[in-house]
Amino acid sequence: MAPLDCPCGGARYADCCARYHAGDAAPEPEALMRSRYSAYVLAYASYLLATWHASTRPPGLDLASEAGDGQDAMRWLGLAIKRRQATGADTAIVEFVARYKIGGRAGRLHETSRFVREDGRWYYVDGNID
Repeated sequence: MAPLDCPCGGARYADCCARYHAGDAAPEPEALMRSRYSAYVLAYASYLLATWHASTRPPGLDLASEAGDGQDAMRWLGLAIKRRQATGADTAIVEFVARYKIGGRAGRLHETSRFVREDGRWYYVDGNID
């Protein structure tokens, strides 16, 4: 990944997820999913919490302790969107696979995430891990 590439695999970070991290509303669920993945890569816990629906939002996130340190640190390696689907006027799902490595071991998170739109903004609700 070049230094200016967006972690989500989109375009340059400045033209992709940066605007959402700066406060713009994601226009659709896939854009929110991509920006949330980038926020995990960049350890933007406040953004993750702000885009998590209030009904399921945890009280806090400690991405530093989840990541570990040194040899055991989690590194996000890439995101692939498998499916996106509107399930109602203000609800949708996005299925994705996120690849990572911890302590030299590769892994993947395969999730179908649910999103809801309230007051013109999309929020992550929860997800089913496959």
